[in-house]
Amino acid sequence: MSQSESELIRRSQRGDQEAFGELARAFERRIYVLALHYCRDPHDAEDLSQEVWLKAYKAIQGFRAESSFYTWLRQIVINSFLNHKRGVAGHWSNQAAVGKIVELDAVDYREDFFPLRPSEMEDDIHKKILVEKVMQALEELTPQQRLIFLLKHHEGMTYEEISRSLNISTGTVKKSLFRAIVKLRQHLGVGVESADYLAVAAGENF
Repeated sequence: MSQSESELIRRSQRGDQEAFGELARAFERRIYVLALHYCRDPHDAEDLSQEVWLKAYKAIQGFRAESSFYTWLRQIVINSFLNHKRGVAGHWSNQAAVGKIVELDAVDYREDFFPLRPSEMEDDIHKKILVEKVMQALEELTPQQRLIFLLKHHEGMTYEEISRSLNISTGTVKKSLFRAIVKLRQHLGVGVESADYLAVAAGENF
């Protein structure tokens, strides 16, 4: 944890709303993108993000730096996702949501990156198409499978970390991720050679 972040946390714990606002600005995009991947609706993602920050502000006095601030914050995010009924219902075919996810996740253009070389433009187009296909494929997953998939592949969490965060067994995490990968491969038209091959590819040693 950087000294500046530590100071912002201490000030926030003393009720300094401006300091908490600075903390929020450092992580708000990451939280919003994760929420948008999960609930697939921009309005729900915005509501969910606001709910997370409100809970974090109320709970920040309990932060004891036993983990990084983001790890502590992410647990609030996960709990909010699990309790977010509209996110579970979701508007999975919402094209505006898919477009927003592609915009946020695939390309982060800045004026000083222009003009792009033709090869770079082609790479960006392919990346946007791939991200859009994956985001649309997420509608094939159950809410739990989608959340586990995002925590593993978007957040880079280990099976054990996901297990503790969701209060489920590591075996359940692995099986859920395995099923998610099978569904995604089928949706994307990727050949499924064998269950054993997929289990190894997904790290499914259960």
